[in-house]
Amino acid sequence: MSEARAVVLERIVKAKGASGSLSEVEQMWERMPRGYRVAGERDRASVLELFEDRLRDYDATVVRCTAARVAETLRSVLVAAGVRRVGVPERIDLALPEGFEFVTDEGMPAAELNEMDGVLTRCGLAIAETGTLVLQSAAGQGRRALTLVPDVHVCVVRARDVVETVPEAFARLAATATLPTTFVSGPSATADIEMTRIKGVHGPRFLHVVLVEDYG
Repeated sequence: MSEARAVVLERIVKAKGASGSLSEVEQMWERMPRGYRVAGERDRASVLELFEDRLRDYDATVVRCTAARVAETLRSVLVAAGVRRVGVPERIDLALPEGFEFVTDEGMPAAELNEMDGVLTRCGLAIAETGTLVLQSAAGQGRRALTLVPDVHVCVVRARDVVETVPEAFARLAATATLPTTFVSGPSATADIEMTRIKGVHGPRFLHVVLVEDYG
């Protein structure tokens, strides 16, 4: 990824006819003033309230629970969503409820993923200000195909992993910046030239978030 970035920057330098070297361009980038807010100002309760508000504004559902009630809450969410056969990533590390068929994704082709009623994952990070789930190719989060093909996505989010601002999120992601990363803000939706809103074109039509307030 770093090599690709260097190639892109070099091409930009040449295309603009710049006389400086790539290292000088990078130094200019580092010196660029950044007057935007880089840290959150809300207390923890307000951050979580903002996160919920943004998600619901995007037409996602949000349910809060404690760590002891994860399995019980997941059962209620899956039943309400009409999900019986559920795709899950490897090493999801969650208390899964009984009465459902959980199928571990070990590279299932799209046709098999499409046969799942839904998918259950965790996420490594969430952004309150934009109502965004940050998914990386890591344990418990799975491949992006897993979260894009099935019609329903249930995501378990630890309250401690919710940050207020986008700059805070990128600061946390610096350590895992080389992993494939997807930012998800609500269910998949798009609009055509006639401004008709269509759900589920580029991903799941339904997003359900289980916000665990004291998950260890």
